[in-house]
Amino acid sequence: MSIPLPVQAAGALAASAAVYYYQQKQKESKQLPLPPGPQRWPIIGSWPIMPKELDWQTFHQWSKEQNTDILHIDAMGNHIIVLDTPELANELLEKRSSIYSGRPRMVMMNELMGWTFNFGFQDYGDWWRQHRKMMHQSFHPQAALKFRPHELRACHNLLRQLAEDPSNLIRHLRTMAGETVIRIAYGLPCLERDDPYVAVAEKAVMPMFVAAIPGNFLVDHLPILKRIPEWIPGTFKHKAKDWKEWALNMLNDPYADAKKLIESGNFEPSFIADSLESLDPKSKDFEKQEYIIKSVAGTMFTAGADTTVAAIASCVLGLLEHPEILAKAQKQIDEVCGMAVPSFDHYDSLPYIHAITKETLRWRDVLPMALPHRLEVDDEYRGYRLPKGSIVFGNAWAMLHDPEVYPEPFEFIPERFMLKDGSGLDPDAKDPEFACFGFGRRVCPGRYMAYSAVWIAIAQLIGVFDLRKAKDENGNIIHPKHEYQATLLNIPLPFPCSITPRSKEHEALIRQTVNEVYYE
Repeated sequence: MSIPLPVQAAGALAASAAVYYYQQKQKESKQLPLPPGPQRWPIIGSWPIMPKELDWQTFHQWSKEQNTDILHIDAMGNHIIVLDTPELANELLEKRSSIYSGRPRMVMMNELMGWTFNFGFQDYGDWWRQHRKMMHQSFHPQAALKFRPHELRACHNLLRQLAEDPSNLIRHLRTMAGETVIRIAYGLPCLERDDPYVAVAEKAVMPMFVAAIPGNFLVDHLPILKRIPEWIPGTFKHKAKDWKEWALNMLNDPYADAKKLIESGNFEPSFIADSLESLDPKSKDFEKQEYIIKSVAGTMFTAGADTTVAAIASCVLGLLEHPEILAKAQKQIDEVCGMAVPSFDHYDSLPYIHAITKETLRWRDVLPMALPHRLEVDDEYRGYRLPKGSIVFGNAWAMLHDPEVYPEPFEFIPERFMLKDGSGLDPDAKDPEFACFGFGRRVCPGRYMAYSAVWIAIAQLIGVFDLRKAKDENGNIIHPKHEYQATLLNIPLPFPCSITPRSKEHEALIRQTVNEVYYE
């Protein structure tokens, strides 16, 4: 009896895979060992036990079980390296950054969902450097100062929205964060409710954070799967098609509207306006430079919206659990600001607000695994072999929750960043920025603007509102569950919260913000 051709083909494929696997095993046996890691199976490696969520905690646990701070995971032949300590991140991602600054291929996100415009996901090279240079020119510490009025206006709008409707904190934070980025990147006006640009960004960004998690889509490990026909129902190709449309709408629509506004002559400072002004329309590479401007603006839109929401919402959760911290912060604000809404004029005079901001970035870090790096060549460290093409993660969550550096790491304790006498910030306290904004040459170039946006929002929320746990209809306290979305981004799910102006005078201050002049 003859064997059907499909069965013969499947058998041949399995035999070829087995031969390849054992050839690789023989080759590996003659080389330096890989770093320790979890259980591996033939061909598929550790794929069956790869976590789908809270992976930073799983990877840290595996590191502890293996008694190592450099972990190797085999995901269907793809090498994943996890660095569990700042010393390792510094040694490899900083000191050897010339070979550790690449990005993985990210088939689902870049090739199928259209996110190649985002230089945060671009591979290391000249094209990435051109994007990075343009971003740096507008957002290095001094340059970023000119965009603070945009941040201030968005925060004032947030205060008025919360005073009118305190039951939708996360929704109002999204509006504020979206408005901040839209004004800074594009100089576009933003509606206080249901802004179309904010809606487009929300729709496009969340799938990106889902697709960025290693293991969520098999096509990232088996790129040949991208050849699956689109007409087959229920495949990842259908998701990718819709998600790509949303991403390109986010990239193109606000940019086109910003150009129209600039051409009208009635516009405020923005990244788009400043960058286009520096271009020569007659230059031979004008189109390329304009595309880079549009791409960098789209990258800002992606990076700035939900990350700001995540940080501020986590801060509120911390304050709900510790009313004594809220009271201490309000006391300092009252002493420094008097009966005024905190502003950037008070930036250097409110050290406890800085301590709260830093503790927020440490306690519930926004990107617990940072973004993945790619090793460009074979490397060796501590007698271990690190293969070319490895996906390398710095486990920021593990570093920021190291009890040797941050005692009681899971507690919200801003005082860890203050001098013992409370007179100012402790210069010897390890600033969480060493891990929370990425590593090496791929560190976030918008980190100065991001920090100031979070700081001003926290200062103003604490300055004018009392933030308390909500109560049910029977007067019983509702304790927040501290639930977070299972994506690359660590963002809280909506939670109940009581938000009320501290006094009639503070309520009047909130209303008066509508008269603020931000740009003459």
